[in-house]
Amino acid sequence: AQRVALEFGINDLQGVAVGGGSDGNITAAVGVRTLDGLGAVGGGAHAESEHVRLDLMPERAALVAGLIQAIVNS
Repeated sequence: AQRVALEFGINDLQGVAVGGGSDGNITAAVGVRTLDGLGAVGGGAHAESEHVRLDLMPERAALVAGLIQAIVNS
């Protein structure tokens, strides 16, 4: 994912551990490398201040498309 991100000029993609619930918790719990959090960039999750960065939506869409293409090509 970091290699694909760099191809799109995204230099700050990094792995982080956060709380919360996700289907990714199931795969990660059994040792499968898991990508999660590939949706919109924003903040204030589940609060009145929740927001997304519209200016980053094209970049994020390109990243996801690039990841899919990398999987197809592998």
